[in-house]
Amino acid sequence: MNRPLLTFLAILIAGLSILVLETARAGVTFTDRYVGPTPVTTLARDGANGPNVVIAHGFAGSREMMQGYGLTLAQAGYRVHMFDFEGHGAHPDPMSGDVTRIEGTTRLLMDQTLAIIEDVNDGRPVALLGHSMATDVLIRVALEVETGPIVLLSAFSQAVTAEQPQDMLLIAGQWEPHLRDFGVDAVQMVDPDAEEGETVVAGDVIRAAIIAPWTEHVAILQSRAGRKAALDWLNRAYDRDQTVSVLPTGWAFLAIMAAITLFAGALARLVVPEAPLPPSHQPGVLRFMGTLILPAILTPFIALPLDFGVLPVLVADYLAIHLGVFGLLSLIMQRWLWGRMAFGWPGAEPFFIALLVLLAWGIGVFGFALDRYGANFFPNAERLPIIAALLLGAIPFMVADAQLVWQASLWRRIAARVALLVSLGIAVALDLEGLFFLLIIAPVILLFFFVHGAMGRAFGKRAGPLLAGIALGIILAWALGVSFPMFAATGAGT
Repeated sequence: MNRPLLTFLAILIAGLSILVLETARAGVTFTDRYVGPTPVTTLARDGANGPNVVIAHGFAGSREMMQGYGLTLAQAGYRVHMFDFEGHGAHPDPMSGDVTRIEGTTRLLMDQTLAIIEDVNDGRPVALLGHSMATDVLIRVALEVETGPIVLLSAFSQAVTAEQPQDMLLIAGQWEPHLRDFGVDAVQMVDPDAEEGETVVAGDVIRAAIIAPWTEHVAILQSRAGRKAALDWLNRAYDRDQTVSVLPTGWAFLAIMAAITLFAGALARLVVPEAPLPPSHQPGVLRFMGTLILPAILTPFIALPLDFGVLPVLVADYLAIHLGVFGLLSLIMQRWLWGRMAFGWPGAEPFFIALLVLLAWGIGVFGFALDRYGANFFPNAERLPIIAALLLGAIPFMVADAQLVWQASLWRRIAARVALLVSLGIAVALDLEGLFFLLIIAPVILLFFFVHGAMGRAFGKRAGPLLAGIALGIILAWALGVSFPMFAATGAGT
């Protein structure tokens, strides 16, 4: 496919995606406020008088991630209130308490939720909707105060009984077998013969467990079937009949992200003059693999003793150290095994132009779309020192990575990413209790390389691998700094 046609298709896809995403928001007012220290966004149409719905996100989530369900309910006349748990999104305070005890962190999250419910209560029972970690919190809240219907996505909790909560819909992704089993078990507490997809009633108790087709733990947040089922469940409970068209915002979101990634190549050709760069210097297979294997194995043993745990973000200290050590070892190995390095220097002016444009595109444009339609991407003041600390490790790592895969074949680029994941896996095996949450980072890193890595390659082709490494190091530190929960607690695990 020729380049002009590809660019035209990207523009067409981007336009259609924005149309779908903005249509889903049309007529809904977003109002930001605080309940105590908790950031809250209220979604409502003008003059909406429907019941209040409080929506809570999962671990490492944010208000923005829940707007797929929030907008569907708001379009149907409900008044929706999405908030950030402490330690997440724009909340200024870290998570706290003992995460190993219900009376610890869970209790604090319950109290935070109860404060939101009290703030929005207008005399009618407030409906609750939550994802993953929030489902246990919402169930326990419902055991303490009277609530309206509860809709739980990817749910799990040991607090469910045959009598409580009374009005509950459980939605699990098709590819979440254990959570699907939990939903069925919760329904079978009411009727032992009940099956998935069946609504059961016993006295005041009504429950159902359904699947969201073709989804897993994250994609369920944009499931059209899930959103329609949630609206139907609340309409039944409140005797309402207003329905809305549930748009394919999940696909539109993926498409706009893909279009922004594709546009990076055209942007690089437009604003960055092609510089005289050195030719590719890829070594033989054995030397290349040696450059990967030795840092991957050695880094955990060097980094673990250096982890002092001073940053208020789970595993951020170790991750910064691991990335930095890995990057430095990789650079040393490249110099030793390859004999020379070819970063390239196109001159100060084109270098800094390319750097600034790539940062503006990768953080500003991509970040704006992500923050508006999918997940928070812009940090509050409390997260800026965390991003600064992550820079110390992310930049050396990405500079080494950019040099390592400079004009390399696809299998070499894949091998370089796998080496990092293997190295992090070794670290987790050496300290499972302390570094367990590194496992969560794997999808984030893969997504980063898939999206921002493609942007970096487009600019690196014209300005050299050093440019790509520095820019991608800054973007990686930014992405990790805004994504992971802030935490200040005793105990381990959640």
